[in-house]
Amino acid sequence: MSQKKKNLYLLMGANFLVSISMTMIMPFLSLYIETFGNFSQDSVQRWSGYIFGVTFLAAFLVSPLWGKIGDRHGFKPILIFTSLGLSISLFLMGQVSSVSHLFFLRIFMGIVTGFVGVSNAFIARQTPREESGRVLGTLQLGSVTGMLFGPLIGGYLADVFGFQQTFYISSASLLVVFFLVVFVLKDTVSHTATSKKSEKVPNTISYILHIRVLLMMMVATSMVQIANFSLQPLLALYVKELAPHTNNIALLSGLAFSATGFGNLIMTRRWGILGDQHGYEKIIGYLLLGSALAVIPLAFINSMTLFIFLRFLFGIVIGGLIPLTTAYIRLASPVSIQGEVLGYNQSARFLGNVIGPVIGGELASLFNISFVFYFTAFMFILTYGLLRLSIRSDRKRNIELH
Repeated sequence: MSQKKKNLYLLMGANFLVSISMTMIMPFLSLYIETFGNFSQDSVQRWSGYIFGVTFLAAFLVSPLWGKIGDRHGFKPILIFTSLGLSISLFLMGQVSSVSHLFFLRIFMGIVTGFVGVSNAFIARQTPREESGRVLGTLQLGSVTGMLFGPLIGGYLADVFGFQQTFYISSASLLVVFFLVVFVLKDTVSHTATSKKSEKVPNTISYILHIRVLLMMMVATSMVQIANFSLQPLLALYVKELAPHTNNIALLSGLAFSATGFGNLIMTRRWGILGDQHGYEKIIGYLLLGSALAVIPLAFINSMTLFIFLRFLFGIVIGGLIPLTTAYIRLASPVSIQGEVLGYNQSARFLGNVIGPVIGGELASLFNISFVFYFTAFMFILTYGLLRLSIRSDRKRNIELH
């Protein structure tokens, strides 16, 4: 196996474990908080929201910084530092005795979660442009499915081994990632060579704002995560409405949430190949419309089996958006700022993780849970419309990237 393929599969597996570590706490977070003392139900729910969301907020703020450092000094040192930092933070989470300690450790975890964005930049830099969709689609399988399967895996481990042991197991798995990055991962592109290619380094923010399609790709990235996570705090309630007589609400909720991940697994790489062949903008446009069509039926069904099946179909369609937007950014960004631009894209993903549950909860409280699906479909259609306008605007200004 070539070194490039070793790098790809190693980082795909690493991203899977990193993404699991971020979301695995969801099923038992409130229960873990209750072990720290006598809290009211309102306090437990409030702290659960803060502790879960603060990781993504911290990651949203620092992801571009990791990319910028990588552009200047190379990506492998950052992957080493962040994988070790994640392992340490998870180990310490199993040791905490107060809710405030857990809160600050989740902040630290968000800071070192730059691993995912930097791994995208690492693989993008070693990949020929004409293969970006396929290769980055393969890489994205790790982070996307890890994010979606994290709650299911975390809930299972907590039931079998207990809360503390779940953190220790995750910590150990990321320590293995640390050693693999140190001893197996090898940079196939000389950092000094890429630096020589780019004598002039453009201002990253100005560059993103200048190429409007690039900005819309980041909006699309955020929309994917909003769609995935807007239902997360409401899922158990919606499952209870669909299956009022079942005793397995938690299990069915986990299956419904993770069904999207199974859909991603099946088609993510294939969407990347289609993007390489027919153009990323075109396929992304089709997927935005397809996502809107796939999410609308979820609002008015009354069968649990059908709900899980439609979540699976939604996962098939939405699974292509993340790798294709990443591939487009790889195509559109100069080598000198590629890591930082991908860092901003990663920030867009984390922003969606933060605001998705908030939007879902607010809309459900103001209207009902079904309205969340209609709103999500509308946002996909709006993003498609803005993307088409951005493409037209860039072409009028003679900006053509492929």
